[in-house]
Amino acid sequence: MKRRTLFKALGFGVGGAVVLGSGGFGVYYATAKQDTVGDVSFDTPLSIPPTAAAERGGSGSRVFRLGIQSGETRFKDGPATRTWGVNGTYLGPTVRVRRGEQVAFAVHNGLSEETSLHWHGMHLPAAMDGGPHQPVAPNGTWAPRWTVDQPAATLWYHPHVHGSTGTHMYRGLAGLLIVDDEETDALNLPSEYGVDDVPMIVQDRAFDGDNQFEERVPLGGSLGVIGDEILVNGTLGPYFDVTTRLVRLRLLNGSNARLYHFGFSDDRKFSLVATDGGLLAEPWQTERLYLSPGERAEIVVAFEPGERVELRSHPSEYGGTLGRLDGFDDRLDICQFRAAATLSDDTELPAVLGTAPALQGETVAEERSFVLASDQINGKSMAMDRIDFGVHEGTVEVWEVSNDNGFLHNFHVHDVQFQVLTVDGERPQPPLRGWKDTVMLVQGKRYRLAMRFRDHTDPNVPYMYHCHLLQHEDDGMMGQFVVLDKGERVGAVPHAHHHT
Repeated sequence: MKRRTLFKALGFGVGGAVVLGSGGFGVYYATAKQDTVGDVSFDTPLSIPPTAAAERGGSGSRVFRLGIQSGETRFKDGPATRTWGVNGTYLGPTVRVRRGEQVAFAVHNGLSEETSLHWHGMHLPAAMDGGPHQPVAPNGTWAPRWTVDQPAATLWYHPHVHGSTGTHMYRGLAGLLIVDDEETDALNLPSEYGVDDVPMIVQDRAFDGDNQFEERVPLGGSLGVIGDEILVNGTLGPYFDVTTRLVRLRLLNGSNARLYHFGFSDDRKFSLVATDGGLLAEPWQTERLYLSPGERAEIVVAFEPGERVELRSHPSEYGGTLGRLDGFDDRLDICQFRAAATLSDDTELPAVLGTAPALQGETVAEERSFVLASDQINGKSMAMDRIDFGVHEGTVEVWEVSNDNGFLHNFHVHDVQFQVLTVDGERPQPPLRGWKDTVMLVQGKRYRLAMRFRDHTDPNVPYMYHCHLLQHEDDGMMGQFVVLDKGERVGAVPHAHHHT
């Protein structure tokens, strides 16, 4: 019986009460809250992932070579940490592509076990998606290709091996995948990569006494692995030298399970300009922003000459009574920003950014309901050979999704960006008014998501929908759908084959 199911059956919200008894658990609970404010030295420059080089392919496509490998990375004094990376020992390069261009990849697996790379947020054929049906064998090479056909956005790539995604990501396999387009280029937003347009892959990690990664699940935790130290782009205690008045941060929650509640140490306001699928219609000014695992956000922050300020994760309101065990009460310093004595001021925050999603007026071909509870969706665990349903190409569907078991979940759909129509019947808050592919599900609330399925029909090769808290996903909180052409019916999943 799985951890959370067992606790529920025993009548406990947390396993610590069973193991430790009330007194011992009380001490454990009291010490579970972390506060790193003032304890992070910020003595290492923030590492900026290199941009991936591309070759020109025979058909005019741009070809990226990505080598998955094991190695060692020195995060702190003492022994190096055994890690996995892409074209390096930890994380991978930032892949930049443009709307309208043909791209191709040569993904080589240099590990001793199979893995994969999924292009999270990308609209592409199911056979190129890098999900659990596209594993790459040890020493094998996978060669997906497609035409980029979606607006500028901050996407990312990571493994998606059924049952092992959490471990593979925790070891270090992830990187950003940025889409550019002419509309966004025409805006005067900060856009110089690594200078005023800064990638920030935020991850929590736990280290053992020998500096090795430890997949530490809190006693009684419900989310999976929660670390007590924060890496940004693989840097512990990072600082960033600010040279411009406005800086655009591309934030990715690259953690397995931790929820971040981003804000600054002085509670300054910042502007949210883009979410998972690209630009909002207009900037939203705020002091706080939640990102659950897999979600991205682009924010623009203004700095004054000579100042220092920290990006921080603040406590969350969504943890419930026992959320402290999963980090909801934590206060964590993420990165320090150090502004130069003089700052250039050549960019701006436009009042109008993009076009708001407008699917609410479309004819709805089908409505579906999804309930996430007990490592299942609608009472079913993931089965590789079961296609749960088919959707029809060119149609709009509305999916109503809810979280019904008291633990944090979120919901990610492959291939599409969706519009959040309503949350419990009300218009969504500004952070949910742009295109999304991953949405946090607050316990008990109903989220109505509208999405259009276009192109890339295949009755046999499915896309995934799942919780992006990786232990939940690996334990079976995932389903599969296919996109059908006119007259097609749901087929059968071909036997898994390795790419060699």
